Amino acid sequence: MVTGMKEKTQWKEFIETISVLQLVMSFLFLGVACLTLMVYLMFTSLWPIPTLYFTWQLLDWYTPEREGRRTEFVRKWKVWEHFRDYFPVKLVKTAELSPSKNYILGCHPHGIMSVGAFCCFSTESCGSAQLFPGVQLTLAILAGLFRLPLFRDYIMSAGLRPVSKESIEYLLSRCGEGNAVVIIIGGAEESLASSPGVNTVVMRQRKGFVRLALENGADLVPVYSFGENDLFKQVVFPEGSMGRRLQSIFKHVMGFAPCLFAGERWLLMPYRSPVTTVVGSPISVPRVPCPSEEQVDHYHRLYMEALTHLFHKHKTSCGLKDSHQLQII
Repeated sequence: MVTGMKEKTQWKEFIETISVLQLVMSFLFLGVACLTLMVYLMFTSLWPIPTLYFTWQLLDWYTPEREGRRTEFVRKWKVWEHFRDYFPVKLVKTAELSPSKNYILGCHPHGIMSVGAFCCFSTESCGSAQLFPGVQLTLAILAGLFRLPLFRDYIMSAGLRPVSKESIEYLLSRCGEGNAVVIIIGGAEESLASSPGVNTVVMRQRKGFVRLALENGADLVPVYSFGENDLFKQVVFPEGSMGRRLQSIFKHVMGFAPCLFAGERWLLMPYRSPVTTVVGSPISVPRVPCPSEEQVDHYHRLYMEALTHLFHKHKTSCGLKDSHQLQII
């Protein structure tokens, strides 16, 4: 029988598995491992190494929120192509992004590990530079990760930036035109709702990104990663339960939420389920240095309407049934 799909060899599947496993392990443990290593070395004969590094880190403290240290070499690693193929991940453009403008892309949903956002916007494996020529896409993530020694340098090399007001304003106001900051709007709270078949986004009360867009005259662009929530199964605690309260306390203190999840193999490997990240049409936003609450609410409403339209327009082509609905909380 002749088919249009070429079956993967066992070697290819193995390489894909290793590529995904290294990112999962990095996501879960690399930051803590780097910190532990440097602290341990402080109490050995190699103490000058961490001492010099920590001194340099203090001098380099604000680099993540300013110019960063993005390298195309890391973004184009071959490992990211194998990572992409494991699911696979696909990036879909629905409209042009002009390099003469700046943008804030709101990406939904968070999922457990934001695989679609990372693959599409922090690597070149999905061809973002070719799809959006002249526009530099930058994924903004938890600011605390940039305080971890060594790990900060690794994630900066992939072009990641802190999701802080200072970092985003620097990109939108001091780096010229053609900058697009990708923010996973729902954050840690949205990850707690991640579960196969669920399409829930947290954003009704999240308006800070709209205010930043108005203050800097950056157009808003909705993005939805179909299939993101299908990569892991999660124990979802009901609202008001002890488990949910403990998760909320941890999130408030640490900035991220501990999710009890399981994957396809070894509990850590995500399911081989397609992820399609669809970038919608930009919403034109004027520059208003001091926007009123009414203006913020107006563009926030336009954004939610555009996100809902994007979801319903592409859900069937991305593997969902026509009956699936988007829940915004």
